[in-house]
Amino acid sequence: MSSEATLTVRLVRSFEHRNFKPVVFRGVHLHQKVEEFIAFIKNDISTRPGLPPPFKTFDYDTMKIIHQAHGAKTNELVMSLENDEQLILRDGLDLRACGVANETELAFFRMADYAQYKANPQTVW
Repeated sequence: MSSEATLTVRLVRSFEHRNFKPVVFRGVHLHQKVEEFIAFIKNDISTRPGLPPPFKTFDYDTMKIIHQAHGAKTNELVMSLENDEQLILRDGLDLRACGVANETELAFFRMADYAQYKANPQTVW
């Protein structure tokens, strides 16, 4: 099993407005800790060309697995609101221990926004 993976990280700015941007990362080491990966992503997106400025400066703090390769996809347009205990990546663990594998899709968002949306999951058009 390879220790490197290609991951898609969905930068979620707003759940209500379905405002997100997928970014692909290749050669991600799955043995790194969640907090190391989050720091890497924050650093990368702050200087990534072609990414709109609001996505570069947003205060993301939490990652959750949206989809695994060859698995069932959710009907939610941004991400599923279920199974947080299993799917939210926890500090102190490496990515593989959290269930991240090659071609996993992750959401990167602000937990306070997610909690508010989960309490009242309404979208705005």
